[in-house]
Amino acid sequence: MNSRHTETSLVWGHSALRVVIAISPDGVVSIRELGTGDPGPRPPAQPLVEVLLAGQGRARASHRFSDTAVGRRFTYVGAEQVRDGQWHELRVTVRDEQTGLEAHTHLRSAEGVPAVRSWTTVANRGTGEAVVLGVTSFAAGFPAGSAGGLQVVRADSEWLGESRWRVRPLREEMADLNLPLHGQDGRGRLAVTSTGTWSTGQHLPTAGLLDPDSGRAWLWQVEHNGPWRWEIGERRDGAYVALLGPTDIDHQWHAVLAPGESFTTVPASLAVSSDGLHGAAAALTAHRRALVRPHPDRARLPVVFNDYMNTLMGDPTTAKLIPLIDAAADAGAEVFCIDAGWYDDDGDWWDSVGEWQPSQTRFPRGIEEVLSHIRGRGMVPGLWLEPEVIGVRSPMADKLPAEAFLQRRGTRIVEHGRYHLDLRHPAAVAHLDEVVDRLVEQLGVGYFKLDYNIDPGAGTDVDAASPGAGLLACNRAHLAWLEAVLDRHPDLILENCASGAMRMDYALLSRMQLQSTSDQQDPLRYPPIAVAAPLSVLPEQSASWAYPQPDMDDERIAYSLCTGMLGRLYLSGHLPTMTGAQRDAVGAAVAAYRDIRSDLAEAVPVWPLGLPGWDDPWLSLALTTPDHTYVGVWCRADERATASLSLPHLAGRQVGVEVVYPRHLPAWDGEWDREAGRLVLTKPVSGPSARILRVSPVSSSSSD
Repeated sequence: MNSRHTETSLVWGHSALRVVIAISPDGVVSIRELGTGDPGPRPPAQPLVEVLLAGQGRARASHRFSDTAVGRRFTYVGAEQVRDGQWHELRVTVRDEQTGLEAHTHLRSAEGVPAVRSWTTVANRGTGEAVVLGVTSFAAGFPAGSAGGLQVVRADSEWLGESRWRVRPLREEMADLNLPLHGQDGRGRLAVTSTGTWSTGQHLPTAGLLDPDSGRAWLWQVEHNGPWRWEIGERRDGAYVALLGPTDIDHQWHAVLAPGESFTTVPASLAVSSDGLHGAAAALTAHRRALVRPHPDRARLPVVFNDYMNTLMGDPTTAKLIPLIDAAADAGAEVFCIDAGWYDDDGDWWDSVGEWQPSQTRFPRGIEEVLSHIRGRGMVPGLWLEPEVIGVRSPMADKLPAEAFLQRRGTRIVEHGRYHLDLRHPAAVAHLDEVVDRLVEQLGVGYFKLDYNIDPGAGTDVDAASPGAGLLACNRAHLAWLEAVLDRHPDLILENCASGAMRMDYALLSRMQLQSTSDQQDPLRYPPIAVAAPLSVLPEQSASWAYPQPDMDDERIAYSLCTGMLGRLYLSGHLPTMTGAQRDAVGAAVAAYRDIRSDLAEAVPVWPLGLPGWDDPWLSLALTTPDHTYVGVWCRADERATASLSLPHLAGRQVGVEVVYPRHLPAWDGEWDREAGRLVLTKPVSGPSARILRVSPVSSSSSD
């Protein structure tokens, strides 16, 4: 390869994606083109793989996962292309002759979807030990005219304040250093990391780069239920992106590879578009649908009633549940989930959980009576479960061996009164399998809300070169356990929850069926979370609470219900004590949702008012299908107010606008600007209000 005097290239892709791999005259490999067919400006020659070794470091001093010494030296060995059903696959192999390290980059893309999944396997083909401190899952240059015009889209997250997106110029995140004048690449970078096991507890692993001038956009997600890192940096000739799982500098992770051993990174996915943020969001949405595990829930999308939020709050009893079950069934719910507390006898259960035996005091005739009543009302019974933890007062804390828990230097890790199971150990797996199989096979549970309320930190040093390496192995063991559960119980529905949405990643969501988006109890603060969710979660997996209450007026009840309707309608609330009219309003929302849900499972998101701000008075999410656009609009202003919603995909067309919900309340005033593709809405009532609308093109011969 080093004898060549001209650059060569390898072209790979399909009808919706074109990837060009460039091989320089000295054999260095980079992605020259990654898009939908328009090559655009040439991106920086960012090496395809970056590997940071303890004995090699970086080629020049910086804080980056770019310009590593080994990454610069990797040269092309070969490539292989295969087809696996809908998936196109490319494997590119590079080698560093100095260390004997070999790297295999895997690219995988679904036919017709402009997105790619990427991961790297590093193998030690040398004669000495290799101490690996970080490996990129994906690395490439972004094809922008100038880095100065780029925008970064990213989100912070927090318990009760999840998915707070912002779009800012790259120049506000990084200084303009005039790198061409200096003749060197930069040393800094915008690096966003997540530590521990709350993969979305501080920031989201979904982010992107936008070029407003050309419309080119990349959106990516790191698909890991543990630590990760993404970074953007500038080179003299443009910007690069590097996506990684755990690293030494961020997560106390390193791997030691003896000759013949290998390490595989966590996967990451990247969607591309020439149509800006909305185009990239549509591409990533299609890619996620290709990733997720087949399951009957994907077609059914049942309405779930959960007794927790602003209702029983972890204090279920037979007497409280029976009327709630009846009211949920009357409203049209199809799953009834009993949340936390069903295993508790003394009211102080936080640090005693882990055995998962039903309470006898809460259910004097057994929980079987309640579960049977749920089934008798035509609903699937569900239970809350926090499988990965064992309370320090739990009987299981002494029944399981010490090796079945995460440890540091022989001491079990304790967080908020809980030990954390190590699912690499067969005793831990056997315990959880016994719990799940007993509850499913003996009690007939068909739905689990799998919660996760602690973060054990950097990891475990048991059977691991580093705490981070131990944690990565545990993260992967958790995924294997979930796969095995669904293999045994293919109709079982699993909800992903972690104190709301502290672990909202596609390592888990490619396996589980729906995602709790928040624990937010304030109905006025929930809409920005629900509106933002489809940028990082499929609409049909995005479960936002709708918790109407008897003390709400009619507009507040509708406002709360609308929050859950453009995703997975996730009901709660004291329905039994509502008036007949209030219960009718809830039932109408469920009926309306059941009428549109099959469309939502094929829709792609757009944001007619832009990505939501936490304090914005107006918020809007639209889900588009070939035939309809479903528009949710929330106004938090007290007074009469007007908003102009941008729907450019309908520009130039006449449309009909109908109310999906609520139809029993006063209609908002609406005016369609056909030329501009804008729907101008006026809220005529005082106080917070919300509507779900269906906007549909009509032929010129149809009546308006």
